[in-house]
Amino acid sequence: MIDWSDLHHFLALAREGSLSAAARGLGVDHVTVARRVAALEASISLKLVDRRPRSYALTEDGQRIAAIGAQMEETAFAVERAARAAKPELDGEISISAPPSLANILIAPKLMQLRRRYPGILIKLIGEKRTASLSRREADLALRLSRPTQPGLIARKIGHFEFGLYGAPSYLKETPPYAFAFIAYDASMDDTPQQQWLTEIAGTRQIVLRTNDLENQAAATRAGVGLAALPRFLGDTDRRLERCDTDRKPVSREVWLIVHNDLRRAPAVRAVAGFLEDCLR
Repeated sequence: MIDWSDLHHFLALAREGSLSAAARGLGVDHVTVARRVAALEASISLKLVDRRPRSYALTEDGQRIAAIGAQMEETAFAVERAARAAKPELDGEISISAPPSLANILIAPKLMQLRRRYPGILIKLIGEKRTASLSRREADLALRLSRPTQPGLIARKIGHFEFGLYGAPSYLKETPPYAFAFIAYDASMDDTPQQQWLTEIAGTRQIVLRTNDLENQAAATRAGVGLAALPRFLGDTDRRLERCDTDRKPVSREVWLIVHNDLRRAPAVRAVAGFLEDCLR
């Protein structure tokens, strides 16, 4: 009999393309992934991957087994979702995936309210930039800044937030507008409304720092490196930051609450979904 856990690790490798990426997705180390894949190969007496110095590549047999295994995996996850949805109790662990800024500033400080209301519910809060898969139960609920298109997901817009242009008070006092420097996301975020808004404001003035991490931007802004486009829920509550007036129309992002269709009626999931709506209200 095939060990399901071995197959699960192999499918993660096939999907992600590298040991390190598969390990991150599974929450284990890369040695565990490699060991599980080797165990699967031994159990079915087939070579599934070519082990190269810097990468793993699927063999023809590996590609075939991955395609069949993906169907098995989807069925297994569907069984898990059905079992979770059938439980009437307001207890158990509910995992939430959200952008780090929303998780840290808008959700985590209010978790005590949820604990008082539903003491049997345990929360796993995952602040991450990547899009967690609700079909594979990487999360039960997710907050995203755009509406998903994957089948099987239910999406509801629960709020929005504006961006403002911020600098350190001393920087704004001592620096004339023509000499402003700017802090932006890296090129991977060039298509986002907030990046385009900041670029238009900067014009020909220098962008002196690019980073894909919002907290890095905020820290550099506090230190007087330059001006950054930050969510107002972050900037307006930080006395080390001051909002700078601009003649540009403010830009905003929608916040969508996502749940898999199979779980939308599960009492614990519904309770946490209501809590998340309160956090964004």
